[in-house]
Amino acid sequence: MPVITREVSVAAGAINENIFSGSAFEFARQNQVVSLGVAQAATGGFANIQSGGDVVAEEFSPPILTRYPVIPDEMYFNDVMGVGDRLVLRYRNPTGGAIIVRAIAQIQPIA
Repeated sequence: MPVITREVSVAAGAINENIFSGSAFEFARQNQVVSLGVAQAATGGFANIQSGGDVVAEEFSPPILTRYPVIPDEMYFNDVMGVGDRLVLRYRNPTGGAIIVRAIAQIQPIA
């Protein structure tokens, strides 16, 4: 099962348009189910999740953790992706300091 794990620092007042950008699994190569977990190291940031044309989660404040989300307990978001769909995790930091964001995406091909 393919997995994407990312840890990024999002600067004060900045937006990371896609934390998963550049991953070999950013675009679905086949029909698949994706499970996602996202956490921030401090309060104040907001995330959006999209899978192709599906809005999986509108802007929300991820849980505050100093580690990656625990599989499967903290994988709160799931979606079915079609071939060519792009997985997008956008993060906005309106605060006065950088925030570390950790995300995991588990991808399960559909036979």
